[in-house]
Amino acid sequence: MNIQGLLKTTLLDYPGKVACTLFCAGCNFHCPYCHNSSLISFDSVSNYTEEEVLAYLKKRQGILDGVCISGGECLLQEGLVEFIRKVKELGYLVKIDTNGYAWAKLKQLIDEGLVDYVAMDIKNCKDKYGITSGRIGSIEAIERCVELLMHSTIPYEFRTTVVKGYHTVEDMEEIGRWLQGADAYFIQNFKESEGVLTPRLEGFEKDELERFAEIVRRYIKRVEIRGL
Repeated sequence: MNIQGLLKTTLLDYPGKVACTLFCAGCNFHCPYCHNSSLISFDSVSNYTEEEVLAYLKKRQGILDGVCISGGECLLQEGLVEFIRKVKELGYLVKIDTNGYAWAKLKQLIDEGLVDYVAMDIKNCKDKYGITSGRIGSIEAIERCVELLMHSTIPYEFRTTVVKGYHTVEDMEEIGRWLQGADAYFIQNFKESEGVLTPRLEGFEKDELERFAEIVRRYIKRVEIRGL
């Protein structure tokens, strides 16, 4: 595991839980609006060993409820399954943040009871997935991950970070149709910050975000906006 960052306590990353968040290095996407661009490379040297993280988790037993594993794309990490087994042995819930590409690894985690919550990024409607994710080509793996989650029994959410120039009303309509019947969908407004891969991008105004949410609610009952 290449663990670049450790957020020791968070009330935001795992819905309804007190958790910590691990940030793993390496991602197969190249989203222009990525705010964790320092985590894209697979070649960076790990800042934390697995042993250091597990030692921290032992100290926080009874205080933290869960562990969020994010990235980068954490499902591409070698040793992930074995690491999560050790985390579960300490009694923690595990949340995975993923772009959905490594759906087979996620299926393994679900089948083995090693994950308790999944947040999957939906970059855009199918026709604009390549330009928005920075990875041109088939999105079959993404579609399979969507189906996997929608037919699973674990809690999950889909979420889209919306950026001017990349997302439109028509795109949100297509996303809603694609994810029709999903448990939950979150619209996250892009906010400029240091480390964004492409500078000078912009998010949307409140009324525009509410319009997006209104459209998707035609297809998904629970739709919420983050980042207002």
